[in-house]
Amino acid sequence: MNSIDKQKVDVVLGTFFGDEGKGKVIDYLTSKNGYTVNVRANGGNNAGHTIEVNGKKHVFHLIPSGILNEDTTVIIGNGVVIDPEVLKREIDTLKENGISIDNRLFISDSASIILPYHILKDRAQEVDRANEKIGTTGKGIGPAYADRANRYPLKVSDLVNNYKVFAINAIQVAINDLNYKKCFEENNLNEVEVSNLLCSFSKEYSEFLKPYVIDTRSKLYQEIKKGNTILCEGAQATMLDVDHGTYPYVTSSNATIGGILTGTGLSHKNINDVYGILKAYASRVGEGPFVTEEKGEIGEVIRKLGHEYGATTNRPRRCGWLDLVALKYACQINGINKLAINHLDTIGKLDNFKLCIAYNYLDQKITPQNEQFNIRNYGNYEPIYECFEGDFSLEKAKDWNSLPKSVKEYINCIEDLTETPITLIGTGPKRENIIEIEKPKVKILKPYETSY
Repeated sequence: MNSIDKQKVDVVLGTFFGDEGKGKVIDYLTSKNGYTVNVRANGGNNAGHTIEVNGKKHVFHLIPSGILNEDTTVIIGNGVVIDPEVLKREIDTLKENGISIDNRLFISDSASIILPYHILKDRAQEVDRANEKIGTTGKGIGPAYADRANRYPLKVSDLVNNYKVFAINAIQVAINDLNYKKCFEENNLNEVEVSNLLCSFSKEYSEFLKPYVIDTRSKLYQEIKKGNTILCEGAQATMLDVDHGTYPYVTSSNATIGGILTGTGLSHKNINDVYGILKAYASRVGEGPFVTEEKGEIGEVIRKLGHEYGATTNRPRRCGWLDLVALKYACQINGINKLAINHLDTIGKLDNFKLCIAYNYLDQKITPQNEQFNIRNYGNYEPIYECFEGDFSLEKAKDWNSLPKSVKEYINCIEDLTETPITLIGTGPKRENIIEIEKPKVKILKPYETSY
């Protein structure tokens, strides 16, 4: 591989707890920069990417967000766990909306299948956790990844190559696993009914998936060799990563840069820009620590202004303020060299808003720069805030110079304390509501320095 290959692959990742607006940024980048391929690397239909184009909202749970750009091929990578029923619904919806997927959608033969009993087990496990719930979506994601780690032959290639053998293997897993057997009993399903269900499932979805299945790793390297460009899409976000997030309140896959590599088969040598997506405030779905959460009236105000309800579950999201210590951690973990911020227009509707610039912890000050952040202590940190003036509109903002003064101060603070530039600003929900930032070399607005 020669050095010119490095310029071929860019990555989009979430920096906090998901729901930062990755879908919108991916759609914008594929439309503007003309990426040949957009590949999804991790997670399952527990992800929800919402994009608004020409007045219509599109929500994707499995299909990569670049599908709305007709010149972009989309790939579901080997790191994804696929519920074929959900995928079929998404494909049908795209076709109904006149969006072609012919020779545009490809699925890795090494991706894993979510089976009906994975969903039953996921929901049962959450009930059994009682007061220690994780807050999963109940979509079967965790059990499917667990079966993959157990090396059961339940991958896409197993299904499309011989659905009868796949069904036999799935049945053996189901009837030999005590947890699955318990789920069947609770749902009044006997072994014969389970076997019939898995046989019909295997036959139907083997035929459905077969036209899309290829060795996607080879295809990606062929595209690179041709000189084409690739945009990698991460699901969920850094603080939900199974290794680097707020464990155990995390997802079941690597939602950080490592998941991009293992979930696609690409090499770190291919990667050029890594975009970290964030909101001008923060939100979280499900359980787990959230240092900057606002549990009172202001949290509800942010939720309503930002329409903070899950794209997958419609659950209300917990809302609070942007956290620069955690953001710096995300930039380090992922090698993020560009930030894209959404929902600045939302906090502009507040009279004022806060930004977490440091933590108090055991009489120590934890800052973005002093390398003392420990994800295991995250729930014990106390935020230190800087306040900024709100009551502004971005409706007429087209570039850096036309941004309100308090927005410039806010952006400068984020950039300085994370040592990472903000290059894209979302000013609204539509595809065109993004402006690219080219800033003057000299920064003069740093009011936070006096109190930091």
